[in-house]
Amino acid sequence: MTSTTHPLRPPRAASGLGAGPPPVRPTEVIGADHTVCLTFDDGPHPEHTPHLLDVLAAHRVQAIFFVQGDRVIEHPELVRRIVAAGHTLGNHSMHHDDMSTWAAGRIASDLLETNAVIRHAVPHVRVRYFRAPYGAWGQTPGVATALGMRPMGWRLAVMDWETPGTDELLRRLVEGVAPGAVVLLHDGGGDRSQTVDAVDRAIPELRAEGWRFALPAGADAR
Repeated sequence: MTSTTHPLRPPRAASGLGAGPPPVRPTEVIGADHTVCLTFDDGPHPEHTPHLLDVLAAHRVQAIFFVQGDRVIEHPELVRRIVAAGHTLGNHSMHHDDMSTWAAGRIASDLLETNAVIRHAVPHVRVRYFRAPYGAWGQTPGVATALGMRPMGWRLAVMDWETPGTDELLRRLVEGVAPGAVVLLHDGGGDRSQTVDAVDRAIPELRAEGWRFALPAGADAR
């Protein structure tokens, strides 16, 4: 995601005779109970990612970080820190391009390159998830699945790229959660200080309301 682009919803599956097998649908929920899955896109960022990692550590919350290949090259030490803290990595493409019209072969080349860059920073890491930039899925869910990655969308996007203020982001988080929801947030792609501060305040508020924070089953990054 970027700070200026509203995410697109995943395309609807084709229906009717001759449509072939149903397409792979990105995951938007991880369960049906009072659980929330926090995810962060477009990092790592040299300022906001470390601050966010400190916040998550203080609250003992694990998240999924969808990292961008070119930023992994710039900040491999932050990718190592993400994994060392027990968080999970996801593939968010090399350069945050809109892949919605790309052919499957081109998509596969980009995703494999991104995984190679991630594994250069953290050898033998397991990259279990993929998220399409802008939520512009095209053929990416099927390609990602064939490469062993689960495409992950979101149920709640607080639209933090609008930078509406920490209080507003907090309101959107607390009022917008739903059982099992995957929540779309950002640690890169712009000034994410409001996001980090909102997450710091939202976690205890949501816990006080009975929510817990979790990753999908089997989401260990290592």
